[in-house]
Parts: sequence; C-alpha cells; structure tokens
Amino acid sequence: MSTAPQGTHSLAFRVMRLCKPSFHVDPPFRIDPADLFVGEDIFDDPLAAANLPPILSTQLSKSMDSSDLTYGNRFLLQHPSDAMGFSGLLLLPQSFGAIYLGETFCSYISINNNSNFEVRDIIIKAEIQTERQRILLLDTTKSPVESIRAGGRYDFIVEHDVKELGAHTLVCTALYNDSDGERKYLPQFFKFVVANPLSVRTKEITYLEACIENHTKTNLYMDQVEFEPAPHWSATVLKADELHPAYNSSTGEVFKPPILIRSGGGIQNYLYQLKLASPDSAQMKVEGTNILGKLQITWRTNLGELGRLQTQQILGTPISHKEVELQILEIPSLINLDKSFSVHLNLTNHTDRELGPFEVRLSQDSVHGEKNVMINGLQTMVLPQVGAFASSDFHLNLIATKLGVQKISGITVSDTREKTFDLLPDVEIFVESD
Repeated sequence: MSTAPQGTHSLAFRVMRLCKPSFHVDPPFRIDPADLFVGEDIFDDPLAAANLPPILSTQLSKSMDSSDLTYGNRFLLQHPSDAMGFSGLLLLPQSFGAIYLGETFCSYISINNNSNFEVRDIIIKAEIQTERQRILLLDTTKSPVESIRAGGRYDFIVEHDVKELGAHTLVCTALYNDSDGERKYLPQFFKFVVANPLSVRTKEITYLEACIENHTKTNLYMDQVEFEPAPHWSATVLKADELHPAYNSSTGEVFKPPILIRSGGGIQNYLYQLKLASPDSAQMKVEGTNILGKLQITWRTNLGELGRLQTQQILGTPISHKEVELQILEIPSLINLDKSFSVHLNLTNHTDRELGPFEVRLSQDSVHGEKNVMINGLQTMVLPQVGAFASSDFHLNLIATKLGVQKISGITVSDTREKTFDLLPDVEIFVESD
C-alpha cells in the first residue's frame, strides 16, 4: 500500500517485492486407463489379473494414438506424476503477499521520470520505519545520481531482516533538481504489516515442552529448533525415536533432514530436559529466578526462502527453597512392636548464612491424631549449628506401639527461638509382632 505525494513531481517511486516464485499447480481431473475397463475387484481373481496387462496395452496404444484429433486421451494419466497436478511452470507473485517475522524483506525499487524533461542531482533515501526505530537501507547523499532522462528510471534493491511485529513503513524519498532548476523533495510511503509465523507454547513441570504451530499459508521446513538455556541451566533434547537423550552438538550430523510443519495450523512438539548446571555453586544465584532460556528457530519455505526467529526469555516456575529441610534417608526394613528402631535423617541448610542450633521433637498438635510411633528416650534432640548450604546427618530412636501399617508423623525441627522451620513429611512403616 503506497501513499501518493502531494503536488506535481517529475519522479515517482515504484516498489515491487522480490520473492521466489511458487509452483503452478493445476488440480487434475484425470483417471487411470484401467478404471475404464475393470474395477478394483479384478485383482481378486488371479487369472483375470494375469490377463489384464495385455488387454490394457492394446487399448492404450489405440487411445494414445497421436493422429487422434479428438483429444480423447486428454483425461488419462500418461505418467504417475500427472496426478500431482504440476504443470512444470513457475508462478510469479501476483500481490505484495504476507510478510512474517524472521524473514528477509527484499524489495526492488524503481524511481521513474514521468516528465518530458531530464532531472538532475538526485539524492535517494530508503528507510524502514517501525513503531520503535527507523532503519536506513539506502542513502546516495555522498554520491547523488547524476541524472535521469525523460522516460528513464533508476533501479536499486534493498534488504531488511524483519525483527519486529506490527506495522512497517518503507519510506522512499528523493531530492532533485527539476527542469526549471527548482530543488524538489519527493516522499513516498509504502505500508505493510509483519505477522507472526509461529506461536510457541511451553509447558514446564520437570521437563520443558515447546509446541510450535505454523500460522502461515505455506509449509515450513524446520532447519533448527534449538533451546538456549539460561547460564545456570543445561538442556538436553529428548527424541521419541531414540533410547537415550540426544545432546545438542554442532558436529553431530552431516545432514539433518528438515521437519515439516504443514500450513494453516500444523504443529510440531519438542521436549527438553532441564537440569541445574552446577547445583552446589549456582544455588545462591538460582534462588528466586524463573528464566529458563530461549528458543532459536530457523526454517525454510517450499522454495528454500530462509526465516529466523528468536523467542523472548521463557519463564518457568520461580525456584524457591525452604530455609531448612528435614528428610529421612534410611528406615530399617524390619520393625517390631514395642521395640526401639533407629531412623537415619538429614537436616539441610539452604540459606547463605549459618543457622542453629536446632531442636528436633515430636509435635503435640492434635491435627496429626493419635501417635502410634513416638520418640524413644529424650523427647527433644538438640543439634549443633549448620553452615551455609551445608547439611548434617543424625539418627533418631523411635518406637511403634501398634501393629500393622503406621505413620511416622509430626516430627518437626525448630531453632532455639522456637521458630519452626520444617515438618517431616509423613512416612508409612509396617510394624510386625515380635
């Protein structure tokens, strides 16, 4: 879409988008000659099927006689490829077409002298204007075009990698001397809209799933869909046809066939496994952040036109840790009624400061109901201080007072200020008779 200049000018811009042609497809209405004589059920009879080729060859030689001026064979499939409808011709673009994010916008611009006089000293500029910026594509200020004769033209090509969505304006301007020596300024504006070719949806639980959907009217062939993890993460792509994860490698495959995502809503899913690169050293940096990384996507269209797209940072669930975590490491396999048993526990400090000393006890809260597993001995165990990002193992003696499946519940850890840090998750045990 162009905006015409105000006033009378000798020059005028003409803009044509440069893009590759498409295949001319003529959907055929053609039939296999065998269908004219027999049906599908002929192959059920071995004797008839064996005699079919000689009969068809005789009939086809008659129907395909070049001297037949009635063109009676025009609806017959002369070759299996005829069913595809390819005429062997290429079709030039009939309109400006859609422009998508990540593509390279290439335009052939012609400035024409429509007057009967020569114009001189032409300074030409071509710019792309978006909502955020103005990008200079061509500027002949330092070397103006000397002249354009009457009826002549000056042609040039500009390219721009499209990196923004929304309205774009190709601004073409010319500053020139008219036949009367008057210095004139010609601006012309060509507007177009950049759409999003793909939508990327991600699901993050313990894995990251990227769902890529094709919003264009043409098939897209994915050359590369690569996840670039944030500095504290490492990523592994998981493939359904492999027994083991395939780690990203720039030297992995000499030729990697592209993945087809069909036009008008075709979808391809990619699955990545994310792990902390170094849990010990990065723990302080990771605390509270939710940036996982971003996707780098490269594709080509039917005739090889290249497109690139980089997503924004993909956000996951913010990582948060408890200040102090209490967990069971080991429980005896055999637990007898009314006999003491030892449970191996671990207390971990997830903060960047020293905490403690701690007290481990059995909660008397009625929410946990009747206690059938209790501490044997002193009801409060005192633990020393635990350093930043450190842990401490200890053993706690318990006793079960009831047979069958019972729960170890209500064990809490607190500091000397009576601040309760963690409640040990309930663990089921089986108590046997002696």
